[in-house]
Amino acid sequence: MRDAARAHAREAAGGDPDVPAYDLIELFFFAYRDFVSDPDRILDDYGFGRAHHRVLHFVSRNPGLTIAELLEILRITKQSLNRVLKELIEKGFVEARPGTTDRRQRLLFPTRDGGALALRLARLQTGRVGRALADTPPEGRAAVVDFLIAMIDPDGRAAVTRRVGGPEGGPDAGGNGGSGGAT
Repeated sequence: MRDAARAHAREAAGGDPDVPAYDLIELFFFAYRDFVSDPDRILDDYGFGRAHHRVLHFVSRNPGLTIAELLEILRITKQSLNRVLKELIEKGFVEARPGTTDRRQRLLFPTRDGGALALRLARLQTGRVGRALADTPPEGRAAVVDFLIAMIDPDGRAAVTRRVGGPEGGPDAGGNGGSGGAT
């Protein structure tokens, strides 16, 4: 299967744009399904879903994040975020504090429970990524990073790589395997 996917990836790179890369599309769907399956089981115990996971992940990775920044990261509506954020705050996983310079602004912080849950979920996903990369040489990891960055719309790549520490700099630059968990 891997050889077929690799062969198709080479073909798709210079092949006919009218022929869908069904195998790669489906592999991406199945990989994502399994990537989120472990956290989904744990989140269900709390009555949370994937939207809660994403909010908790980014708030935990960026304590003091503003609601506007979180909306930009997630690219969701304020209405969607409000419902999820309200639940996370009410259940004691996130807290909103007034801004230091603008008291109307709300800064988001994980609580102790929220940080612990985010870390638990990130460790599950890190384990899955680690197993997938276990037999991959270092340049293979770099190719995976390059591929994932290339999947991001060009106008958003620089902001994302700055945030996660990709090739353009940041805490995990250089492929040191830092704590840059994903959701």
